[in-house]
Amino acid sequence: MGDVELAEVESFQLDHTKVRAPYVRKIAVEHGPKGDAITNYDIRLVQPNKGEIPTAGLHTIEHTIAGLLRTRLDGVIDISPFGCRTGFHLILWGEATPLEVATAIKESLADIAERITWADVPGTDAVSCGNYRDHSLHSAREWCKLVLAQGISIDAFDRAVVV
Repeated sequence: MGDVELAEVESFQLDHTKVRAPYVRKIAVEHGPKGDAITNYDIRLVQPNKGEIPTAGLHTIEHTIAGLLRTRLDGVIDISPFGCRTGFHLILWGEATPLEVATAIKESLADIAERITWADVPGTDAVSCGNYRDHSLHSAREWCKLVLAQGISIDAFDRAVVV
């Protein structure tokens, strides 16, 4: 025991006590063997260690934003929730700017908060979701409204809210 080697993970090096959510933060751009760029973003909706989105609301945001973002940003590979339930990793082909990502996130959260109905939420049955009973559109809407009221910054440490 104790001899296991772990690679360094950037997000565990981030001082979570200094960031100011909600924000969009570019974590890294990696290039594949043929030069293709993949960008990893930290989409932080809730202040770390001060709150967390309940799983049912986060689950519904995840299912809905996955489709909404693909209509607003080119190259979306995946958007996955953090285990701490304060936001998402967004993985993209290419190098979208923080402003482009923040704008797409803001518009998508606004759709969830105001326009999405239960019929619009994908993956809410046993065939299409591994935990289909754990969804809440009401919770998703309320959290999206809260995030939007605070504004989404393109700087994790200094509030630079996207208008």
